[in-house]
Amino acid sequence: MNKFEQLGLNESLLKAILDLGFENPSEVQEKAIPLLLEKDTDMVALAQTGTGKTAAFGFPLIQKIDADNRNTQALVLSPTRELCLQITNELKNYSKYEKGINVVAVYGGASITEQARDIKRGAQIIVATPGRMQDMINRGLVNIKNIDYCILDEADEMLNMGFYEDIVSILSDTPDEKSTWLFSATMPQEVARIAKQFMSDPVEITVGAKNSGSATVSHEFYLVNARDRYEALKRLADANPDIFSVVFCRTKRDTQAVAEKLIEDGYSAAALHGDLSQAQRDGVMKSFRGRQIQMLVATDVAARGIDVDNITHVVNYQLPDEIETYNHRSGRTGRAGKLGTSIVIVTKSELRKISSIERIIKQKFEEKTIPSGIEICEIQLLHLATKIKDTEVDHEIDNYLPAINNVLEGLSKEELIKKMVSVEFNRFIAYYKKNRDISSQSGERRERSDSAEPREFNNNGAVRYFVNIGSRDNFDWMSLKDYLKETLDLGRDDVFKVDVKEGFSFFNTDPEHTEKVMEVLNNVQLEGRRINVEISKNDGGGRRDHNGRSGGGGGRSSAPRREGSFAPRREGSGGGGFRSDRNAAPREGGFRSDRNSSAPKREGGFRSSAPRSEGGSERAPRRSESFGDAPRPRRPRRD
Repeated sequence: MNKFEQLGLNESLLKAILDLGFENPSEVQEKAIPLLLEKDTDMVALAQTGTGKTAAFGFPLIQKIDADNRNTQALVLSPTRELCLQITNELKNYSKYEKGINVVAVYGGASITEQARDIKRGAQIIVATPGRMQDMINRGLVNIKNIDYCILDEADEMLNMGFYEDIVSILSDTPDEKSTWLFSATMPQEVARIAKQFMSDPVEITVGAKNSGSATVSHEFYLVNARDRYEALKRLADANPDIFSVVFCRTKRDTQAVAEKLIEDGYSAAALHGDLSQAQRDGVMKSFRGRQIQMLVATDVAARGIDVDNITHVVNYQLPDEIETYNHRSGRTGRAGKLGTSIVIVTKSELRKISSIERIIKQKFEEKTIPSGIEICEIQLLHLATKIKDTEVDHEIDNYLPAINNVLEGLSKEELIKKMVSVEFNRFIAYYKKNRDISSQSGERRERSDSAEPREFNNNGAVRYFVNIGSRDNFDWMSLKDYLKETLDLGRDDVFKVDVKEGFSFFNTDPEHTEKVMEVLNNVQLEGRRINVEISKNDGGGRRDHNGRSGGGGGRSSAPRREGSFAPRREGSGGGGFRSDRNAAPREGGFRSDRNSSAPKREGGFRSSAPRSEGGSERAPRRSESFGDAPRPRRPRRD
C-alpha cells in the first residue's frame, strides 16, 4: 500500500502521485500533509532544502482549492524566478487530474501584461517572486484581498535577499483570516518576526534539528594559498571523474570569470548569475539538467531555483558572506536520501569560519589535502578501467575487428592493456612530474578545541589501499570509514584518508594492520559481490615532510585541459554558455588523445590537446577572501 494513501489525500492526487513515481512520503510531508488537511491553521515548517517541501504544501493546497471558483484563492511566494517556475510546474503536475485548477507564475524578466492576462482568465493559485508581485499590486493588476491561503517558501532566503519590505507589504494586502504556511530551512530573527507579525498561534514542524545540515551530506575543506584557488578547483574536479556539481562564488564577476576559465581549459562548465537574460538562464539550466554541463558556476541568488537530481558535489569556491547561506548551498546535494559532498576551498585567513559553520550545521568538517598528481593519475586510470569494463558493446564493431586484429597482431593481453592505458598515462605522468602539488605550504592546521589534529593527515609511513567499492554501493567517506573500522575491528583513528569514488575507493592504515586488512577484506562479500582490496602503488596517499610540505616541486606551469564533451557549444548562449570540441563526437567519460598533444585534457576522464599557453593560476582576488568580523551592508535585490 502506498503510504500517501494514509495521509488523507483524495483519489485524483493519489493518481498523480502514482504517475510521478512517489512511493513513500518524506518526513516533512508525513508531518505536514495530515495537519494541513485536517484544519485551517497557520504553520511554520523548518526543513532542509531537498526534503520535499513543495509537495508538503502542494498536495493539501490543491485539495483545499475550490476548482469551480475562478477567483485567486492562494498565493505562493518564492525567492527566485527559477524556483517560482519550478513550483508552478510541480503544482500543475500534482493537479493534472483536478479539472479546472489553474496555476500562474508571476516573476520578473517576462511580460507583466501577459501574466496579468493569465490571472484575469482565472488563476486559483498564483506563484510569484516578491518583487514582481509587489509591482502587480501597485499597478492594480492582481487582487489578493480575499485569498484563503498564503505560502512563504524558502522564507529565510527571501529575507536574506532583501525582500523583507516587499513581503510585509504583500502580506498586509491579504486578509487576516487566511491560513499562512511558512517553509524555511533556517529560523533567523527576520523569519521569526514575520511569523509573529502575520501568523496566529502557528503549529511548528521541525525536520531534524533547527538550522542543522542534512545527514546525507559530508563536509570537507581544503586549505590552499589564495593564488592556487582555481588550480585547486580543477584538481578536485580531476580527482572526481564523475563529478556533477554546483560551484558557488560570491559575486557575479567572479562567477563569470571562473566559468570562462573552466571553459577555456576544456571543462563542461557554464555560469549562472543575475546578468544573464531569462532565455540564457533557461538554456543553461536545461543543459545542466540534461548533464551536458558538469560544473555549473553560480551565485547564491541565481542558484536558489536549482532543483536537480543526483548532484554529487557542492563546491564552495568562495565561502558565502553569511554563515547561514552555507546550509542552503550544501542542500543542493545529498537530496532524496542520496549521499553528497560539500567541499570548501579555504585560505588560512578563512579557517575561523569553518568552526562557525560547524556550530550552525551541527556537523564536523574533515580537513583534506588537494590530491597529488600521482593520485589523480591513479584515480583517472582506474576510472578508465571501470568505464571499459562497464561499457556495453555495440556489435557493429564486429565489422571492423579483422582489420583491428591485424594491427594488434602479436600483442599479448597484458601488452595490449599496457599500451592502451599508456596512451593517456604517459602524457599525465609527464605533466604532473613537472607540476608542484598545491596544498598549503604553511604546514599549519587549525586547532580544534575538542580534539587533536585529525588523524587523516599524519600519513608518514602509512599504507594506502585500493578497494573495489564506492559511491555506487551507497558509501561516502564517513560511512565507508565506519564500515571498514567495524569489519576490520580497528580503532577510531586506525582507518584514515578515506577517498570515495563511484566504483572504487582509497583508504590508509598504519603498516601493522596491512596483513589484517588484506586477509579480512579479501574474504568479505558485500550484497553478493566479493570485495577486492589491493595495496595502492603510490606513496601512501600524499606523504608530507616534517614541515608539512607536499612532495613535488618546480614552478607554476599550465594546467591539464579537460574536454567538456557532452554537447557542442551553444551559439548565442552569452556568458552562460559551455563548450566542447565542435567536431568531436559526444562522449561520456573515458580517455581520448590527439596525436600532437602535450598537456592532458579530460573528457569525463582526461583528453589531451594541442599545446596551450601557461594558465591555471588564480587572478588577484577582487575582494577580501575572508568574511571579516562585521557583515557587509547589503542592498536589497529584486527579481
